[in-house]
Amino acid sequence: MRTKPLPKSAKTPTRVGSQALLEKFGLGSPAALALHLPMRYEDETQLWTIEDALMKSASGAVQTQGTVIRSQVVYRPRRQLLVTITDDHSELNLRWLNFYPSQQKQMAIGAHLRVRGEIRDGYLGPEMVHPTVRAISPDAPLPKSLTPVYSVAAGISQTMIRKAVMGALSDPSMHTVLAEILPKTLLGKAAEGVMQFTLRDAVMYLHQPPADADTDALIERTHPAWRRVQLEELLAQQISLKQAHAVRKGRSSPPQILANKQTGSLTQQLLSALPFQLTAAQKGVWAQISDDLRASFPMNRLLQGDVGSGKTIVAALASAQMVERSYQVAIMAPTEILAEQHYLKFKEWFEPLGISVLWLSGSMKSKDKKQAQESIESGQAHIVVGTHALIQEAVHFAALGLAVIDEQHRFGVRQRLEISQRIGSETYYCHQLMMSATPIPRTLAMTYYADLDVSVIDELPPGRKPIATKLVKDGRRQEVIAGLEQWLQKGLQAYWVCPLIEESEALQLQTAVDSHAELAAVLSQYRVALIHGRLKAEEKASIMANFKAGKIDVLVSTTVIEVGVDVPNAALMVIEHAERFGYAQIHQLRGRVGRGSADSVCILMYSEPLSLAAKERLQTLREVSDGFVIAERDLALRGPGELLGAKQSGEAMLRFVDLQRDAWLIQIAHELAERLLAEHPDLVKAHLGRWVGSRTEFLKA
Repeated sequence: MRTKPLPKSAKTPTRVGSQALLEKFGLGSPAALALHLPMRYEDETQLWTIEDALMKSASGAVQTQGTVIRSQVVYRPRRQLLVTITDDHSELNLRWLNFYPSQQKQMAIGAHLRVRGEIRDGYLGPEMVHPTVRAISPDAPLPKSLTPVYSVAAGISQTMIRKAVMGALSDPSMHTVLAEILPKTLLGKAAEGVMQFTLRDAVMYLHQPPADADTDALIERTHPAWRRVQLEELLAQQISLKQAHAVRKGRSSPPQILANKQTGSLTQQLLSALPFQLTAAQKGVWAQISDDLRASFPMNRLLQGDVGSGKTIVAALASAQMVERSYQVAIMAPTEILAEQHYLKFKEWFEPLGISVLWLSGSMKSKDKKQAQESIESGQAHIVVGTHALIQEAVHFAALGLAVIDEQHRFGVRQRLEISQRIGSETYYCHQLMMSATPIPRTLAMTYYADLDVSVIDELPPGRKPIATKLVKDGRRQEVIAGLEQWLQKGLQAYWVCPLIEESEALQLQTAVDSHAELAAVLSQYRVALIHGRLKAEEKASIMANFKAGKIDVLVSTTVIEVGVDVPNAALMVIEHAERFGYAQIHQLRGRVGRGSADSVCILMYSEPLSLAAKERLQTLREVSDGFVIAERDLALRGPGELLGAKQSGEAMLRFVDLQRDAWLIQIAHELAERLLAEHPDLVKAHLGRWVGSRTEFLKA
C-alpha cells in the first residue's frame, strides 16, 4: 500500500527546526559552518570481516558489518539493548546502556548494519559498547575520505552537522568567504611552512581529508592544513588586541589639573618611612609605572612577581603618586581576606602620613556601607580598599585616578575594568595596575595580554630564604605532628592546610575540622585555631590578627590563606592531601612561609595511589621554586581558559591553537599583525570580519 506524501507544510518544521538549532549554536551562515572545523576523525575507509575485526581488536576502533540476527531489551541489572550481527561466518554483540526507541527500530532483526567501535570482552563474548552504527545495503561503498567528528550542541546530530557543512562548502559564496586576504609578500621565510595551503584548500582538506592523509598529524593538529588555519586565527587575535592597545593610547588619562604643589612629597615620605629598602627590581618597575602615571593616555599594566617579591609596596607608591595629585585610588582583591590584608597594610603605611584609607566590602552592614559610599563620593576617602563591591553601581568616586586589581585573573576576563570619570566637561579613563603572584607564561602573555604592558619583579627582597619542600606519605602523619611540636618548641608558628571543611565520602579526605580537633588534642599546650571560608569576615579577620600577633601557634586552614597573608614568624607549612591541589595553589600556599629569618619548610603530605599527573606535579614542586617554570607546567596541564578565568564566562577563546604546541606561531602572527596594521588597514578589517566578528569586544575585554 502506497502512503500519501506529506504536504509541504508538514515538512517545513523539520527544516526550520534544524536551521534554528544551527543558528542557536552560532552556525547559521555558510561562513560559520566552513570554519567549524572537526574535533577529530574516524577512519571509515576500511572495512573488516567480523573475524578479522576480532583479530584487530587490540589496535583500537575497527569497522565491520553484518545482518542483525538478535535484538532484545534485557535487564541485567539495568535496562539495555543487546544486538547480535553476523556476516555468515562470525558473530559480534553490540550493547547500548542508553538508547532511544528509534535506535531499537533501526536495529531490528534482518537489518544490515555497518558498525564502528572498540571490541572488548563482554559477559556474552566479544562486544562493542555504543558503537557508531549505520543501516546500509550490504554492498554500500566505503567513504573515500576520513569521517569528520564535530563538536555539537544538544539536538544536533553528527549527520545533521555534516550535511550542513557539506552544503556550506558547496555554496557559491565560499569563494569569497575563504578568499586569500594575506599578501604573500608580507610573509617572510618564517611563515613559508605555514603557507603550503591556501585558506580555502586548507578548510576543504580539514573537512574532507583523503583516505591516505596523515591521520596522526590531523588529530594532533600539526598538519600543514591546520597550521594555515591556526596562523589566520592567531593573526586575528593579535590584530584585535593591538587595536585595543591603540584605542587606549588615544584616550585621555587623569589630567594634571588637579595636581597640587606638593607633587612628589607624599611618595618621598612613604619611601622614607619604610623599614626596608626597595630592591633593584622594585625600583625598575616603579620607574616604569611612574612614567605611565604621567603619560597622556591611561596606564594598563600587569605587574607580575613571585610570591613575596614585594608587589604591594610598588602599588602603594603608585597610589601615593596619584593621591598627591588629589586623585582617589581603588585597591580591589578577589577575596575579603586578601583585600583586608591590603587594607591593614595601606592603613599602616598611609594613615601616619595623613591619608584616609577606607574599607568597603559586600559583607558590611548597610549603615556602614552607605557611610563608606558617601565618603567615597565626597572625596574624603583617598584610598579605598575592598572586594568587587568597589565596582558596583552604588559606588561613585569623586575623582578616581588609579585602580589596582590584585590577582586579577580570578575576576574573569570580562571584569577587566574600563573606568571613565568626568571633571567638569572633560572625560578621562583612570590608570589600571593589575597584579599577579601567579606568573603568566610568556606564550599566554603574548596571546591574551598583548594589549597590556607587562612588568616583572624578578628578585626577592634580601633576607628571604629558600623554602625546603618535602614529600611525605600520609602514613607518616604522626611523625609530621611530632616534628610540628619540635618546631613550636623553638617559638615558631605553623600553618596546617586542608582541602575541605566537611567530610566527603566521595573524596574520603581528612577534613580541616577533624585535623583541628586532632592537633588541638595532641598539642594541648599550644594554641591551635581553625579558619575557613564559611566563617564571617569579622571572625576571619580576628583569627588572622591573632595569628600575626603571635597569639596563635598553629593555624589550621583551608585555602583562604592562599594569598596575601604575611606572618614572618610562621616558618612551617603542612599541606594535607597535596595531590588534590594544583601547581599554582601549592606554590601560592608555600609562599606564605619563608618570610622571616628562620629556615622554612613546606611539607606536602599525600595519599597513595598517586596518578601519574599528581606524581609529576608533586615532584616538580619539590624540585622547582621558580614561579615562571611552575606557571608553564600549570598552563600545559590546565590550558589558558582556567588560568584566565575564561571558562566561567562561557566564551570561546582560541579554537584551533594550543599555546604549548603552537608557541612558535605566536611570534609570526605578532609580527605579521604589526605589518598589516601599518601597511594594509583595508585587509585588517576583512580579516577581523572573517575570524572575530562579534567576538572583537570579548578579545578587548
